[in-house]
Formats: sequence, structure tokens, C-alpha cells
Amino acid sequence: MRWFWIDRFEEMVSGKRAVAVKNVALAEEHLHDHFPAFPIMPHSLVVEGMAQTGGLLVGQSTDFTARVVLAKVSKVTFYSHPRPGDQLKYTAEIQDVREDGSLVHCTSHKNGELHAELEVVFGHLDHDDTERELFETGDFYAMLKSLRVFEVGVYEDGAPIRPPQHMLERERSQLEAAEAGY
Repeated sequence: MRWFWIDRFEEMVSGKRAVAVKNVALAEEHLHDHFPAFPIMPHSLVVEGMAQTGGLLVGQSTDFTARVVLAKVSKVTFYSHPRPGDQLKYTAEIQDVREDGSLVHCTSHKNGELHAELEVVFGHLDHDDTERELFETGDFYAMLKSLRVFEVGVYEDGAPIRPPQHMLERERSQLEAAEAGY
């Protein structure tokens, strides 16, 4: 099981900036377990949500061919606690991208007010190391579609971001296998 700490993307400009939303709901188990009688979303999960926003932005800039992993949270500041009913809006902006990694600045706004700031470093795994697959391509593509990446994403010139060919081919092969009864 994978945990997603964002609900959808509202904006993505390839290689530049992404905005994602997380709605904090009382139905989430972690709100009851973290501090009983004081339901808040733990800051570590907010960090993860901001990192997921930034990591998907960085990954999209290479058509999801680079294997992007969280390497380091170099700086984080929190100004308040998210509670049930709050909406968090995560904004990620790429500061630097290199072959071996990226630096991304993220903010979280809670109901429109600055809630947190984060500097995060992502590592890009070696392309020659093909033994470890981070995500099954078809499942990853389905997740990107559910997060609305391809509905809201654009390139700098305003052209819509299209799903990469390798993901479309994987989806097609999965559909063919399902139709064949596998």
C-alpha cells in the first residue's frame, strides 16, 4: 500500500512550478492517533505532501524517466497546525535541476495563510540501475491521472502536458492482457 498526502493537482508548469491540494478530514486515522483529543495532521505528513508535490514536478520534467527520490529535507519551518476541515495548498518551485539531483522550494498555505516552508533535495537514481523499479508503470500512470496531472499540466508555452509514450504503451498492454483474461 502506498500513502498519498495530496488529493489533486491544481496547477503544473513543466520544469517550473506545481500546486497541489490536501484536504484534512476527520476521517483520517492519523488525526486520532497522533495527539488524542487534539486532532491535527502531523507535520511529518505535511512534509511528505510537499515532497510528493515537488517530486512529481521534478519527475514530470523528464517525462517520468528519471527515478526521483527524496534525499534530504534541508530546511523546514512551520507556523501553525492543520486541523480537520482545513485545506492545505502545496506549492513547489524548482530551484535547480542537475543530472544527479534537484533542489525544490515548497510552501504550504492553510486556508489561504502561510502554514509552512520547506527546502527539499531530490536524488536522481542512476539510469543504469534497472534492478529496482520504484513504481509499476501502469499503477503510477493511473495515480497521475487520478491526481489530474494531465488535466491541469502545461509546458511553459502553454501547450498541455501529454502522458509520456512509455506510460501509454504500458496502459495499452495492461488493457490487452485484461481483455485476454490474464
